[in-house]
Amino acid sequence: MPSREFVLSFREAAPYIHAYRGKTFVLAINGEVLQSGEFSRLAQDINLLVSLGVRIVLIHGIRPQIESLLSQQHIPAQHHRRRRVTDANTMEIVKQVAGATRCDIEATLSMGMPNSPMHGAHLRVASGNFVTARPLGVLDGVDMQYTGQVRRIDSQAIRSRLDQGELVLLSPLGYSLTGEAFNLAMEELACQVAIALKAEKLSFMIEECGVVLAQKLISTLTSQQAEELLAAGKLSADVSAYLPYAIRATREGVARAHLISRHKDGALLLEHFTQGGNGTMIARDPLVRVRTATVEDIADILGLIQPLEEQGTLVKRNREHLEVEISHYAVLEHDDQIAGCVAMHSFRDEATAELACLAVSPHRRDAGFGEILLQHVEYQARAQGLLSLFVLTTQTSHWFVERGFVETDKNALPLARQQLYNEQRRSKVLLKTL
Repeated sequence: MPSREFVLSFREAAPYIHAYRGKTFVLAINGEVLQSGEFSRLAQDINLLVSLGVRIVLIHGIRPQIESLLSQQHIPAQHHRRRRVTDANTMEIVKQVAGATRCDIEATLSMGMPNSPMHGAHLRVASGNFVTARPLGVLDGVDMQYTGQVRRIDSQAIRSRLDQGELVLLSPLGYSLTGEAFNLAMEELACQVAIALKAEKLSFMIEECGVVLAQKLISTLTSQQAEELLAAGKLSADVSAYLPYAIRATREGVARAHLISRHKDGALLLEHFTQGGNGTMIARDPLVRVRTATVEDIADILGLIQPLEEQGTLVKRNREHLEVEISHYAVLEHDDQIAGCVAMHSFRDEATAELACLAVSPHRRDAGFGEILLQHVEYQARAQGLLSLFVLTTQTSHWFVERGFVETDKNALPLARQQLYNEQRRSKVLLKTL
């Protein structure tokens, strides 16, 4: 028999599976992922994403591999502004390493994967000259030679391969109109590809688990918040290297960018298919918003309130009631998924309103969403010129008292509400002056 945890996890992932089908993900992995032997595990997850209908563009780095081969051949490594100075000898090394690495990746992705979750899967991999580059030029008097920057992405050709169900694999190389090859930064290439394809997601597999402040992982950031953290200079060198590209991508049309640990098995799936994730997600706009509910939201509202009704925390409401009263409800969306709801019923003659049906998804109850919904109702009440807000509750009175509500007598309720008071529930009445 499947465990309850499996069922709940599968249900949690289901909305994401539906939402991501047909969407483009750009996944960037550094050379350390390949050098450490971790890629074989990641390949299983990539295969799984493709099998779920996600269109994958995989971009790999080769920095440690280049360093290793330069050392073996006693060629000095040169850097300027954190970029490799690529002379002719180094460029030959770059091409050699890129070809060998791409071959290894294709071989791993082509495995039948016996005794793995993707046993029997067959993934087609496409590579090609999809990237046009130009020389980076002379920086501070240093000629960067064959170090280049992205000039153009052939997004139409990449989409054509994705349309055929293929995974597109890109090495950090670009080609000029004059037939020269240039060494590119993997991070810049991934960012530019994601922007050109208008990708749903850009994900970087990095050394750390994401943005960490005061030993706490920050799971979500807006682009503005990420920029402020970078400016403050309090982030690790690894995160600081990738975050600017995540910010740029979201500023230029990519819906979400992610920083994910390369060390944790299954991190890619956990970040994209669970509500809490396990890395840091960057979005241009705030991920949480409260809006007026519509009839289309009723199924989600019922899903939120049903467990609380069964516990006796909320009064039971059926679909017909919600259809009639839906204009009084608001829903909280987190990353485009409904994670909370609340209702406000106004009694204008008494200059008060009832806060009702406050519910938050069990997975997000530590995220402060209840507070956000309460603030929304308070704002709406003030906007209507109301002077107070009341709530009837049997089990959560302490939560409201901590937020400024005071217990009072039921006779303080508007007369119309007194007549509907359920003596069997014996709810406590709490009032807050606005």
